[in-house]
Amino acid sequence: MESLPIPQNQQIQVTTIHPDSYNVIVNGGILLMHTITPEKPMEHLDDWDDFVASRYKEGKAEEEFRNYDAEANPGVAEFYRLNHQHQTVDFVLEKEKEFLGLNRGKKSIWEAADYLNTLVDDSDPDTDLTQIEHLLQTSEAIRRDGHPRWMVLTGLIHDLGKVLCLYGEPQWAVVGDTFPVGCAWSDQIVFPEYFAANPDSKVPEYQTKYGIYEPNCGLDKVHLSWGHDEYIYNVAKPYMPEPALYMLRYHSFYPAHKHGAYKYLMTPHDEEMFDWVHKFNPYDLYSKGAAKPDFKELKPYYDDLIAEYFPEKIAW
Repeated sequence: MESLPIPQNQQIQVTTIHPDSYNVIVNGGILLMHTITPEKPMEHLDDWDDFVASRYKEGKAEEEFRNYDAEANPGVAEFYRLNHQHQTVDFVLEKEKEFLGLNRGKKSIWEAADYLNTLVDDSDPDTDLTQIEHLLQTSEAIRRDGHPRWMVLTGLIHDLGKVLCLYGEPQWAVVGDTFPVGCAWSDQIVFPEYFAANPDSKVPEYQTKYGIYEPNCGLDKVHLSWGHDEYIYNVAKPYMPEPALYMLRYHSFYPAHKHGAYKYLMTPHDEEMFDWVHKFNPYDLYSKGAAKPDFKELKPYYDDLIAEYFPEKIAW
């Protein structure tokens, strides 16, 4: 990140840019320049969360969900372009093989959260919250509304899969709206035009409605685009109840739980369990503006809650 001082009262023309050039942002009298790269198209990993929260802002009508502008945030648009280009069947299978053996060592939940806390971008002017505090905002909102204890814990751990960034994965392989690979892409996926550059678009079998799957085969048999959801789902799978696992695996599967896409791959049980995903989604989207949690005060409660479901250390 490079910065240049500018006069406080000077009016600046802010321009959008294309990959490999600079994005000029005015922030408190400083001219900030962020280079968009294939590994880091967005200035902050949370830019994707903010984009999704804005896209599905409470009170928006369904037809407004698709009113997004690539020029308004070129970093996010470039992120989706890369995501849609590279999330192929082969890529997903490769990442499942690489990470789902859970061979990155054993850590406690707090150790994983502390590790995620090292994912800090000091250039972000909009927040002084740690990653743990972001997670506590979600879990505390769930707790205040009287939901089951396992759901509170799900709120605490749901984004821990973002440690993939610390394993060297690019942003587009960590966050993003998830979708099935190996079958035709739904037009309900954000920026569907970017799939034209995906090599799977040239594989006829992958461009049929069901692709490599059977009708109503069940989502447990479907390979979703790779990211933090799939990773934390597999980490937590031996320990958390089934509704929590649906929340973890599908909380970024917006084409399905926001738009009703891909029901032809679901079983009736999947559709029933998606009621829990729908309950979780508002806390995932809208809890970040809440007050800063007091970690020291809350930690004893969460120590007990974690111990109720997890052993001291688990495989990552």
